[in-house]
Amino acid sequence: MTLIGMLHHRKDPKTVVKAYAFAAVAEAEGAQFYYFSPGEVNFLHQTIRGQVYKNGEWKTATMPFPDVIYNAGSPEKLMKAKNVIDRLKQDIPFTTYSIGNKWSVNRRLHEAKDFANYLIPTEVVKNSDHVLRFMAAFEKVVFKPIDGRKGKGIFFIVQENGRCIVNGEGVNNLYTENQLKEFVNKQLARETFIIQPYIQSVTQSGQVFDFRLHVQKNGEGEWVITTIYPRVAPKGSIIANINSGGYTNYLDPFLEQEFNEDAFNIKKKLEYFSIALATHLDKLQMEIFGEMIDEIGVDIGMDERQKFWIYEVNWRPGCPPAFYLELDVVKNTILYAQYIAKNQQTIQKKIKEAKRRKLRNKQEVPIIAITGSAGKTTTKAFLSSILSKKWKVFESKDYWNTTEHTKKHAEEINSSHQAVVLEYGMAYPGVITEHCRIIQPTVAIVTNIGLAHVGNFDGDPRNVAKAKSELIHGMDQFGVLCLNMDNENSKFLETEMFKGQTLTIGIHKEADYRAYDVQYVEQGMTFKMLLKHEELELFIPIFGEHHVYNALAAIAIADHFGFSPMEIKMGLLFKKPPRRLTIYDCRDHITLIDDTVHSHPEGVRAAIDVLVNLAKDRKIAVIGQMRELGDLRQKEYQKIGEYIQQQGIDVLITYGFRTEEIGMQAQLKGMKAENIYHFTDREKLHALLPNLIKENDTILVKGASKTNMFDTVKFIDNLFSE
Repeated sequence: MTLIGMLHHRKDPKTVVKAYAFAAVAEAEGAQFYYFSPGEVNFLHQTIRGQVYKNGEWKTATMPFPDVIYNAGSPEKLMKAKNVIDRLKQDIPFTTYSIGNKWSVNRRLHEAKDFANYLIPTEVVKNSDHVLRFMAAFEKVVFKPIDGRKGKGIFFIVQENGRCIVNGEGVNNLYTENQLKEFVNKQLARETFIIQPYIQSVTQSGQVFDFRLHVQKNGEGEWVITTIYPRVAPKGSIIANINSGGYTNYLDPFLEQEFNEDAFNIKKKLEYFSIALATHLDKLQMEIFGEMIDEIGVDIGMDERQKFWIYEVNWRPGCPPAFYLELDVVKNTILYAQYIAKNQQTIQKKIKEAKRRKLRNKQEVPIIAITGSAGKTTTKAFLSSILSKKWKVFESKDYWNTTEHTKKHAEEINSSHQAVVLEYGMAYPGVITEHCRIIQPTVAIVTNIGLAHVGNFDGDPRNVAKAKSELIHGMDQFGVLCLNMDNENSKFLETEMFKGQTLTIGIHKEADYRAYDVQYVEQGMTFKMLLKHEELELFIPIFGEHHVYNALAAIAIADHFGFSPMEIKMGLLFKKPPRRLTIYDCRDHITLIDDTVHSHPEGVRAAIDVLVNLAKDRKIAVIGQMRELGDLRQKEYQKIGEYIQQQGIDVLITYGFRTEEIGMQAQLKGMKAENIYHFTDREKLHALLPNLIKENDTILVKGASKTNMFDTVKFIDNLFSE
């Protein structure tokens, strides 16, 4: 039976409300428990004069040294007994190590870089002039104590018409510059303050909110989420802390009310972020101090782009009284105390391993280039999103994939970037060779070889593969190459002379990174895969099996560079490139699917698959012209028509030069003529739609941006807007 001692600076446990809860839960979990303060320790006899809860009251008893000490007191007040505590630590494991104040945690995260991009720029205020200089860069700032708790002492300062409005702690004044300096100096005379730009995080009704993430270690020494909940400030206030008048709500209804279809995605991101940040801080604590932490509370905001920002990290957070979670917190603490009492060898081994990792040399900056007939932009977005969980990433803009763009990228990449992710596009031979001459990649991904631009290559996919192979020849020959095993034409890629490591992806064929159990779910796709010999279930917020391939390529490269499954999960919740199977929910339960950036036969079939899987009633396909197919145009159009008929599309509308060949083949294979339409005049196409589209229809609009098919998306959206 584990003996747990609760250390507190107060002598009387009756003045510490949670002491009773710990005594009760310890007994329920089969542990012995007593309460003590530093003055009751007798090192000579290895005993402590503690307080034991029996028969409804606290009783004094002389107890042996405990197996583990729950460190519950104020660090500042326990400093008076530092010598006693240091001697206890020599022989007895402690829980609940401090991670420091707001500033030290901020510096630690910033220097470690993994979570640096979630940190709000923060500075310790030196004087009132420092505040004025900071406000010259940021019109709205937050001014708060470095050791503040429970939302106390926080001020919001905003510039307006040459004056400053100061709000917070009962203050709501309009100050001149001199008055503001006087106010700041008065606060600095009391304690140290930090200053940050204000991150706008407001509800639809305009009230400030944040999220509290409460994470603990359990009885197996693993991080678990105790709770995540929103905190909403009263109207007119910027402080969401409950002790300062804020109120809370359950997470799910809050997210659904505020973020509608994004609610599910945001919840997953919050969960992943909670565990990932706790794991990261624990790693830093082991590397720097040789200690493990076991509980944190993180307050984060979310801006209008749904980017998370870390407001502050607390190492001993309170629980929201509305949720009655005190016993959950206590139970995790007791179970973890039992764990560390019995697993000191394992814990010390983990700490030594963490310290060794820190000493390893930093790796060179990977330069990752992505090419392929389809999927470049989405793969880039997936991979950049994952890598950014840990590194500062240079990511090329969507569709910036010409050699002129690569020249610009070469000028913009600097020493602060820890990874570079680029698209290398081409429409003719020799283009990718020029890309590689400008920036030579160390890592290359070839998503697939298809029919995009095949008309420029004598209608032969083998010639497309030869041109794409320029990336393999032009990259670091001892680097990393990622290939798609399911793509038939990828076998024509010239890999024979490549001396580096090749990673393979697939769904239907054996591969190093293979997805299975691919499913359409609400707002995206799920799939499973084996990663480091363990089954992992993943979600991507975009529809289509073809996007699972893009995710797999990103996963393969991220795993190669040592990213954890948690970081990969978080990164896959990426910001989807626009007009890539974007879903519009229109009135009358009409669903509109916008896929109007690129168009080639493989992409059309993939979009048709999405239409079939999402539609609950009639399926309408609006298909635009596919360019640069050359002599393959008629053959490929006929294949598309046949596929449309096979997939049970109810209404087919084609638009553009010779696209009537698609409809003719669909009719030949059995589709009714009255359900097939063809237009070369966009206005006539649009004139058909109001009478054609009915309640519960699902409409796919597929076409290249050059054919302006997005105009049809906008027309339908405006026609059936809520």
